[in-house]
Formats: sequence, structure tokens, C-alpha cells
Amino acid sequence: MWRAPARVTTATPSENGSAFYDPPNAPDGKIHDPLRIHYLRSHLNAIRAAIAQGVDVRGYFGWSFLDNLEWSLGFSKRFGLVHVNFETQQRTPKDSMRLYSRIVASNGTVLDDEGE
Repeated sequence: MWRAPARVTTATPSENGSAFYDPPNAPDGKIHDPLRIHYLRSHLNAIRAAIAQGVDVRGYFGWSFLDNLEWSLGFSKRFGLVHVNFETQQRTPKDSMRLYSRIVASNGTVLDDEGE
């Protein structure tokens, strides 16, 4: 007998992230990562849509806070919201980190602003 799949009622998205080429620091000293910003914004908007449809989202864990070692890729791909210079260990927040900070501080209302 066929049964309809159960409706998802709770969710905790985890390790949500993607590697993009993050160019070296711009002349202004910042790291501009518009592809990660688009990725982050689109996935957090999808979470908001799930909440609006009644899903109890218990949390969200992005991947990752810092650029790090990926077991299968080594240091070749960067997933972090904060750039790490692996030679000096200097950390530089990327534009995506600045956006994510504003999203958290505003409880998501920044997502309503186009072009942030």
C-alpha cells in the first residue's frame, strides 16, 4: 500500500555553504564575495518560506565561519565568511560576514532589503 510521505514539521539546516573564488583583498582592504552573498540570501529566504508554511526551524548552521581545511579538497576551496591567510593566520571578514551579522541582528528583516 502506498502512503504519502510524512510532512516535515521540524528542521535544523546545518553545514549550509558553498565554495566560491574569493578574490584577494580589494584596494579598500575588503574581500568582496557577491556569489556567497547571493547564495546565503537565497537559502535564508528559503528557510523563511519554510517557516511561513509552518515548519518549525530550530536553528541554522552555516558552513563555515572561517576558511578551513576541507578533507577532500585541502586548502584549495574557501567556504568561510571570514578569510584566513593560511601563512600568517590573519583573519579578514568578508562582505558575506558583514551581511550575515546584519541578518542575525535584525532577525532576518535585512533579507527584505534588495541589494544589501
